[in-house]
Amino acid sequence: MPRKFLVVDPEKDMHVIKGLAAPARISVLKLLRRKGALNVKEIGEILGLPQSTVSLSVQLLEDAGLIRTESQRARKGNQKVCTSIYDEIVILFGDAAEERRNDGIEVAMPVGLYTACDVSAPCGLCTDEGIIGLLDVPDSFLDPARMKAGLIWFTRGSVEYQFPNNARLDNRAVAEIEFSMELSSEMPGTNPDWPSDITVTVNGVDIGQWTSPGDFGDRRGVFTPDWWKLKGSQYGMLKRFRVTDAGSFVDGVRMSDVCLADLRLDQRHSIRLCLSVRDDARHPGGINIFGKGFGNYDQDIVLRLTTR
Repeated sequence: MPRKFLVVDPEKDMHVIKGLAAPARISVLKLLRRKGALNVKEIGEILGLPQSTVSLSVQLLEDAGLIRTESQRARKGNQKVCTSIYDEIVILFGDAAEERRNDGIEVAMPVGLYTACDVSAPCGLCTDEGIIGLLDVPDSFLDPARMKAGLIWFTRGSVEYQFPNNARLDNRAVAEIEFSMELSSEMPGTNPDWPSDITVTVNGVDIGQWTSPGDFGDRRGVFTPDWWKLKGSQYGMLKRFRVTDAGSFVDGVRMSDVCLADLRLDQRHSIRLCLSVRDDARHPGGINIFGKGFGNYDQDIVLRLTTR
């Protein structure tokens, strides 16, 4: 699923601007964007804000259409779980139709449509309806039903995806390439303090390594189906891996000096993305890759090419 943008017209969308007009509400939005779905109590504890302030902020943000909330059962009564809706909010002055450029190409890849895999147990795949093949049997990753997978996991090894290089087909030069996906570590059961070094490779070039902090199972993922056991991995973190002329970044933080020229996009009909947990990693803590129907974001692996 592509990133969700909200373009605000300051003359027509004053309710949105008012929703943003307080430091506490901005802090709540940033937290939800970074951490995923949280309840009111968790937001207050992380931000150090009174519950009354958080409750009011959540109500105003919901009224402005900037977050969505869902009532879920808790140990005592119900709890309100909050989720950010938009990745970016742009206040646009002038004629949007005239000023907006169509400079982006996006391709969404289901998590099960990898073109190569080499994984070790514990491992598995499932759709939003059930398990594919047999758990902890690497050969199940070859099952044709994998194309319907919404969650895959493994302890060591790699999966590789092959995207079409649509910029080359359109004779457009690439200014930036970005991959967006929901990831976490993987262990039997779950543990929020279970780091895992996940290496990201594009066209055979390692652009960097991101260390997932843990395997999250403290609450059900927003989109994780009810049949999936609560003691299993529930959601991950939405990560954006970006390569520009200046280097490679994860969520804006520099990963390496690998730049666009190193990927040779102008010479390739496809763009290969490999996600791996290597045997020599300092923290070989496995990987969960969440797709549509699982986790907190209900999206495939998304490639975005920004063109010049």
